[in-house]
Amino acid sequence: MPKTLVPDFVFDKFSDVTAEFLKEHNIKAILSDVDNTLSPYEHDVPNDEVRAWVKNLQDSGIKIALVSNNNYERLDKYNAEMGLVAYADAGKPSRKCYFKAASDLGVDIADCAVLGDQLLTDCWSARRVKIPCIIVPPIKDKRDLFHRFKRAVEVPFMYIYKKRNKK
Repeated sequence: MPKTLVPDFVFDKFSDVTAEFLKEHNIKAILSDVDNTLSPYEHDVPNDEVRAWVKNLQDSGIKIALVSNNNYERLDKYNAEMGLVAYADAGKPSRKCYFKAASDLGVDIADCAVLGDQLLTDCWSARRVKIPCIIVPPIKDKRDLFHRFKRAVEVPFMYIYKKRNKK
């Protein structure tokens, strides 16, 4: 289980994940979480930074799909302007939407990576489909007991990542 929840890469924020980095690691598509990865829960639409990041990746030949555990109404509104391949109620760490997203993007699942903010959903699901996981800290984390517990569970796995990647 420890290897399952240790991310492959950690960045300070989503926009630090560049097309050059992805190409260097032979990643042709990003399967991205939305809430707390690209935008806070409260933001119904992507901001200028998200739109510019998406455009830059697309202009560089990187494909993007949104894979969210949030509901269809939320994801449809968020994605309306960008028009990306998108899956709501994904049930992460389920694998189903990742395989469908890769197929809809026209890439092999092995050429994808997951981008998210949670080890128990995003990282675990990436492991289940045997693709790299890129983790960013949550933009604005919820502080209820459930979310605090989930973040506490993540601490030892992030420690393992940091210990392996000391520079």
